[in-house]
Amino acid sequence: MESLVLYVKESYNELVHKVTWPSWPSLLSSTRLVLVASVIIALIIFVMDLVFNGLLLQNLYKIKF
Repeated sequence: MESLVLYVKESYNELVHKVTWPSWPSLLSSTRLVLVASVIIALIIFVMDLVFNGLLLQNLYKIKF
C-alpha cells in the first residue's frame, strides 16, 4: 500500500512541477490545425472513394461472367 501512495505522490509532483503544459492560445491553435487537417484528409478520401466507385461501376460491374 505504501508503494501505491508513493506512486500517487510522485505522479502528482511530476504533473504539477515538472510537466510543461501548453498555453491556452497554443492549445487552441493546435486544435484548429488538427481539425482543418482532419477535414482536408476526409475530403480527399471522399473524392477518392467517389472516383474509384465510379470507375468500378463503369468498368468492372458491367462485365458479365
